[in-house]
Amino acid sequence: MKPSKGTVMSPGEQHLASVLIADDHPLFRKGLQDFVTSTGQYKIIADASGGEEALRLTRKLQPDVAILDINMPGMDGLEVARQIISERLRTEVVILTMHEDAGHFELAMETGIMGYLLKDSAAADIVACIKSVLGGKSYISPSLSTHLMKHSVKSAAGIEKKLGMSSLTSSERKILKMISAGVSTKEIADQLFLSVKTVSAHRSNICKKLDIHGTNSLLKFALKNKDSL
Repeated sequence: MKPSKGTVMSPGEQHLASVLIADDHPLFRKGLQDFVTSTGQYKIIADASGGEEALRLTRKLQPDVAILDINMPGMDGLEVARQIISERLRTEVVILTMHEDAGHFELAMETGIMGYLLKDSAAADIVACIKSVLGGKSYISPSLSTHLMKHSVKSAAGIEKKLGMSSLTSSERKILKMISAGVSTKEIADQLFLSVKTVSAHRSNICKKLDIHGTNSLLKFALKNKDSL
């Protein structure tokens, strides 16, 4: 059954990761919705046929994952992805595409998206892709393996942009990496021959640049993004 924009999930569905699907081809969109729902692992909370609608619903519903067709009326999938990432919404983005060329692929990677799926293999790859991006790891259709070497560079740059880490100094990046390894402020100070006060100032600057707030929030961020530091 097609999800409605006002659907309220039953208690048994609350633990399932939420997914939004946006594609301007109704049959493809419906087929992908049915397949994802049939796994019993995820719930479709909304669908959209265009970019503007997809962005509006993502802002409103904050799904765990937004699966966006790269070619849609109005805003295309990459434009929607850029907006989601620039607004730092909690939603991870997966791009659907018919394009196998390196140009589209690299452009998507530079945007900071976590998943890139070819439509021809979407049904076979979608579950693994959602699982991967929810775990903080990027996923690319296996058939695009010829571009993997380029991806490793482009994706790293895109993820850094997404997380806001491109604004960090080399010292701040080093400290963030040490925090992700569980090193205390005093230990960092000792290892880098700095005062505890200086390290604390660096930690404060990192939080400001990454827009991180709350007790232990920096540690949580560092641990969650450890593989990207």
